[in-house]
Amino acid sequence: MLRSLFAGISGLRVNQVALDVTGNNIANANTVGYKSSSTVFQDTLSQMLTAASGENAARGGTNPVQVGLGVSVSGTALNLNQGGTQTTGRTTDLLIQGDGMFVVKKNGENLYTRAGSFTFDEGGTLTTPTGSRVQGYALDGNGNPTGGLIDITLDTANATPPVPSGVAMTSFTIGSDGKLRGVFNDNVQRDLAQVALATFNNPMGLEKVGETSFRESANSGNPQLGIPGEGMRGDIVGGAVEMSNVDLAAEFTNLILAQRGFQASSRVITTSDQVLEELVNIKR
Repeated sequence: MLRSLFAGISGLRVNQVALDVTGNNIANANTVGYKSSSTVFQDTLSQMLTAASGENAARGGTNPVQVGLGVSVSGTALNLNQGGTQTTGRTTDLLIQGDGMFVVKKNGENLYTRAGSFTFDEGGTLTTPTGSRVQGYALDGNGNPTGGLIDITLDTANATPPVPSGVAMTSFTIGSDGKLRGVFNDNVQRDLAQVALATFNNPMGLEKVGETSFRESANSGNPQLGIPGEGMRGDIVGGAVEMSNVDLAAEFTNLILAQRGFQASSRVITTSDQVLEELVNIKR
């Protein structure tokens, strides 16, 4: 059979993948914290018809003669550029200005997300819309993070400074340093906890797990945990969320490119079929 027939089939497959990726990006154009992806193609192995040869006394060198055998998907590239800012005015909505990611716990596993649309549940725990618990640090007497990751809660038992008997919390805020501060009826603000942020050596190696969250993979590296304002983690902006970084103009252009690539690969298959038909009809 003709090599071009199978090359055309491989073109259909990869352009279908490109359509799938682009369609998913467009579908999530308004998803909070969504990071778009793009498809990366690569050629497959080439068949060697004539090997290269070096020069000698009789003649000069010759280049190899090779015929490609099609195309394949080498990967999907994650776009981690900052998305637009949407002001919500809700105290529990948080936006990261930097490269950090929120750490959330779901079913005992730490996941990572840029979607900062949070709320306190009935037990006073800061959670995502799907119930994953936002992680942070307890604070010592000097307001510094201490110990491992904990759930961010409105519990005043470990407030800094301690809460005297009979004093109650009237409201709360979350500062640019990620600290959850309670405002009490004795006119004193006390730190309750601090939001944790994570960075990765290779964030493009993270694995998407749905709900706008990521899981560390073998190629992402281990999470480097810390607090807002350290390194490249960035600061926290309260009352706002990061929107999707999908560029609809670029995505619709990619949609056209994938569609035309699919049509061109289909035409290769049609032309190859016509050539085979001519071969079959040589002798009648």
